[in-house]
Amino acid sequence: MRYVFVCGGTAGHINPAIAVADVLRKKDPYSNILFIGSTRNMEEKMVPKAGYPILLVDSTFLARGLSLQALLDNIRCSALLVKSTAQSVRILQHFHPDVVVGTGGYVCYPVLKAAKILRLPTAVHESNAIPGLTTELLAPEVDLVMVGIRDSMKQYRHPRRIEFTGTPVRGDFGKYTSREAKEKLGLPANKPLVVSAWGSLGAEFMNELLPEFVSIAAKKDSFLFIHSTGWDYYDSTLEALRRTVPDYEKHGFFIRNYIYDMPTVMAAADLVVGRAGASTIAELCYMGKPTLFVPSPNVTHNHQEKNARSIESSGAARVLLQSDATAEKLYEIVEELTEDREKRKSMAEAMAKLSVRNAADKIADLVCSLAKAEK
Repeated sequence: MRYVFVCGGTAGHINPAIAVADVLRKKDPYSNILFIGSTRNMEEKMVPKAGYPILLVDSTFLARGLSLQALLDNIRCSALLVKSTAQSVRILQHFHPDVVVGTGGYVCYPVLKAAKILRLPTAVHESNAIPGLTTELLAPEVDLVMVGIRDSMKQYRHPRRIEFTGTPVRGDFGKYTSREAKEKLGLPANKPLVVSAWGSLGAEFMNELLPEFVSIAAKKDSFLFIHSTGWDYYDSTLEALRRTVPDYEKHGFFIRNYIYDMPTVMAAADLVVGRAGASTIAELCYMGKPTLFVPSPNVTHNHQEKNARSIESSGAARVLLQSDATAEKLYEIVEELTEDREKRKSMAEAMAKLSVRNAADKIADLVCSLAKAEK
């Protein structure tokens, strides 16, 4: 069988596709898998690192709003859409896939439109509680819509077919126990570890709060802290932190530009602080990690807060809105949770109950069935 996965922009779109591809390759080592992504995006590095070939097309986002700049951006977007659809048609004609699957990102639109032009079986997976613009546009046209959150199924008015699958998590998650992971990272087992993860691109908001947060926390030294700044913010964040708390590492604060060994770091975590992207939530549920969510306010339909509230309602997480977040408030909640072992335990158990642990297998089976039905 020959499969095409299309995804782009963030790790939250890319990792689920890789997780499903891994399952398909395990089921059939002779399967032929190709990824399609957008130029100048993360997939260009992440997909080859996972062992899969990728071809790139020119794609961009659709701007929202009524400003002159938004209008100019959308004129450019329309021109690129014609180009990227033509590029996608050529790629698909050459590869001859049995099915084309999109897992998120603007690049999904031209590739799946090209697949429909060629009358190929198509599917999309949407991780979030509220479908993104690309999924909204494609849902009535593709053969199958798969969703990561059961309650989101009512958001789709006219899909041809819809299935609840959960959101896939790569197999490396769950490889280590907390103690094993801390030992691998060289961290003491008897001190709580807080992991601060704000999506693959980082969050300027948290990076700006970090020096004051560390200054407050360093006075007590009650927990360890690993923070990911994102590549673009790393140097400026370190510079500000060194001015405020020059010996921050002696107090157990470790700053990275990106957490490349996320399965290990997440396994070691006693508490996670960060955004509420759907892929991140799937990983947290899979590993049963108590979490303090600070949803991004800069996303379509405010879907991150809706994601986070759905987890909070089960008792698995706390939610702090960015508009209410200060260094003092953030520290107050982190300290409260790191000092309350029983509370963290109950949150972890509630989080684990939300996991769809076989999501990648379910999607792989649906994708295979779609391809075989067409044959």
